[in-house]
Amino acid sequence: MATPPAAATASALPKSGAVSKGYNFASTWEQSAPLTEQQKAAIAALSHAVAERPFPPNLEKSSGKDEGVAVPEKESALEEAGAIDAVLVNTHQFYKWFSELESAMKSETEEKYRLYENTLQERVNTCDVILKQVDDTLSLFEELQSLHSSVATKTKTLHDACDQLLVEKQRLIEFAEALRSRLNYFDELENVSSSFYSQNMNIGNEQFLPLLKRLDDCISYVENNPQYAESAVYLVKFRQLQSRALGMIRSHVLSILKGASSQVQAAIRSSDSGKNIVTEGVEASLIYVRFKAAASELKPILGEIESRSSRKEYTQILSECHSLFCEQRLYLVRGMVQQRILEFARKEALPSLTRSGCAYLMEACQFEHQLFAHFFPASAADVSSMAPLMDPLCTYLYDTLRPRLIYEGNIDSLCELVDILKVEVLGEQLSRRGESVAGLRPILQRILADVHERLAFCARTHIREEIANFRPSVEDLDYPGKLERPVDMSSSATNASRVISKKATPMDGQLFLIKHLLILREQIAPFDIEFSVTHKELDFSHLLDHLRRILRGQVSLFDWSRSTSLARTFSPRVLENQIDARKELEKSLKATCEEFIMSITKLVVDPMLSFVTKVTAVKVALSSGSQGQKLDSVLAKPLKTQAFASPDKVAELVQKVPFQLQYIMQANMNVFPNVISSGFS
Repeated sequence: MATPPAAATASALPKSGAVSKGYNFASTWEQSAPLTEQQKAAIAALSHAVAERPFPPNLEKSSGKDEGVAVPEKESALEEAGAIDAVLVNTHQFYKWFSELESAMKSETEEKYRLYENTLQERVNTCDVILKQVDDTLSLFEELQSLHSSVATKTKTLHDACDQLLVEKQRLIEFAEALRSRLNYFDELENVSSSFYSQNMNIGNEQFLPLLKRLDDCISYVENNPQYAESAVYLVKFRQLQSRALGMIRSHVLSILKGASSQVQAAIRSSDSGKNIVTEGVEASLIYVRFKAAASELKPILGEIESRSSRKEYTQILSECHSLFCEQRLYLVRGMVQQRILEFARKEALPSLTRSGCAYLMEACQFEHQLFAHFFPASAADVSSMAPLMDPLCTYLYDTLRPRLIYEGNIDSLCELVDILKVEVLGEQLSRRGESVAGLRPILQRILADVHERLAFCARTHIREEIANFRPSVEDLDYPGKLERPVDMSSSATNASRVISKKATPMDGQLFLIKHLLILREQIAPFDIEFSVTHKELDFSHLLDHLRRILRGQVSLFDWSRSTSLARTFSPRVLENQIDARKELEKSLKATCEEFIMSITKLVVDPMLSFVTKVTAVKVALSSGSQGQKLDSVLAKPLKTQAFASPDKVAELVQKVPFQLQYIMQANMNVFPNVISSGFS
């Protein structure tokens, strides 16, 4: 009944392999699906409940027989056997009986083991079945895992392929969009061409400016991408359309400007009513206000042209518009300007004519610049834009002044003209009016150059005739009668300062003297000459001492051998005193400034000085009292108890000093100019 060892070992190997494989699978399962704490607690409770397995029912029955029933059965069997074979005749019967008894006992003893063996064999068979099922399950799991891996690989491959297709699709879409955006510029040729050649297309159409902008974009794109096929052909066609559009703009601008000029001319003729002169206000209203209103529709299109002036085509058309505008404006204002300048020339002298003509031209140029800036705001700062208008208007004044300059021989008049042009016109009025009259500067500088040339010619003529070829007369040679005696200016200023000090205040006299000494120092500074003068004087002061000594008999009057001789005694001493006017002036100025500083200091800090004096007196009194001297004076009290040292008094004193510095000094300075004028009078 027992299985051989070799067979058992052979059958145990696959079973142990299956068990190991099952254990590995369970471990993998445990790692892949870990249990929670609650699940682990439930498993522990179950393992505790089944820790002691009960014996199978059949084993329990057999064990019961062994304990209480088996012995009686044996005894009964023996008894039965003894009862049956109680009589043994011979030895053979005995051996037979003994063998049967032994067999019965063995069978009864081994019965429970056979039953247990059968149970174990059944359990082993059951485990083998379970292991086989586990192996089959593992095989199925492995197959399922391989299928899952295959499906996952195929799915990933499919996903990658889909992603690649999406990327490729997006790339193709972007490429198509880019291609479409590039082709749109070329496709616009037909649309723009049909629109521009349409009979209804004109400058006033609201679609004109958008089409022009689209045309500019197309030209820019084709110019920047010459590598595209047939880009040169498209560029030529686009430029033809642009030239046509710019030609339409030029014709429209010229038509509007001419219409505005015609309206202004008609208004002037109607307001003139047969008179030769129109009043200045009516003239300005007609020439500027009416023209601005008549040409107002040009402002949008001119603004668009200026905004694109970075392109050379628009720069050219903008320059042409400037020229057309200046031509029409010159046609309107040249007669008026020429007439006014001729009126000035008939009524006024050359300096007055220059001043009036320049003022009128600046006013006219300012009005024209304002009108130009209304239509061309971005070009108003460029002076050359209005040159076709400004140069002819300025030429009228130049042509009027030049003949009179040629015949002008008075140097004073020419100097006055230089002053008018250089200081008043170029220096003040042009700078004040700014860029609106900057166009006048070249012609005014040209007039000034002509005046300089004429002045230089007249000066050379005067030098040649009045200086180089000068023949002095008797009156010219009346010297020293023609000389004027020099005046001691320093002494005069000092005397005037004393007079002012008596009339007003000493401070006013000091300021007057300081001012005029400074003026005198500045006047003599440019002259690099010696201002020192040597004065010689006779000194007789030593004679009195010599006479006393002679009268006392200490020396002899007639002793010629001694230094006290008569000749030596009565001979005077010659003293030389050298005075430097420049140094004396500096010394007087320094002394006067020091006096002024001291007086101002005293005026400002006088309240503070009084306070310091009182404080010093109190300190002296307190120190004397501490040495044992009894002082009943008020000054013997401590400083903080003094009335003049209270906080209010001290605060008032501190505020009084800046008040003196700010207000009293300012009042004296404001009075000083009046004192100077009164001193001179």
